[in-house]
Amino acid sequence: MTTAAALALLRELGAERIPHPGGTLLAHLTRVEALLASWGARPELRLAGLCHAFYGTDGFATALLPVGRRAELAAVIGGGAEEIAYLYAGCDRSASYASLAAAEPAFRDRFTGRVHLPDLQARRDFAELTAANELDLARADPAFRAAHGPGLRALFVRWQELLSGPALRECRAVLEDA
Repeated sequence: MTTAAALALLRELGAERIPHPGGTLLAHLTRVEALLASWGARPELRLAGLCHAFYGTDGFATALLPVGRRAELAAVIGGGAEEIAYLYAGCDRSASYASLAAAEPAFRDRFTGRVHLPDLQARRDFAELTAANELDLARADPAFRAAHGPGLRALFVRWQELLSGPALRECRAVLEDA
């Protein structure tokens, strides 16, 4: 359950050959993990950040592993980190983002269609990982920032109770004039 083992699996599955804004998928994933680390995220969340696209996401269809092979990723990064990565990858954004900060959020899993209520820690992890992911994209791709910056800024304002102080400061710095 180490970063080195996760990086080895990412390389084995070709993440360094998959194009992604700012270079390759592997480069993006390592930047997301580094950003989470700079915010003081615990190791479990940092590993989830490094592996958040293993199953593809609602915004990035390419998957390194099918969701039926979750146990393989869990064996490398641990069950808790894998659960965070799955929650992120499985999020149906159009159905889930609006209520994430509500007292009783309706979180829809895009793989199963199931609607559930993640606990507060899971929602905080999800929000923090989302912020790190989107801020990396905004930094790496000016066109992405121009197109999505205002919406992201509004989203992170709505989620401010879920985000850490360092994440909120970074959101403001990166998106302040978007």
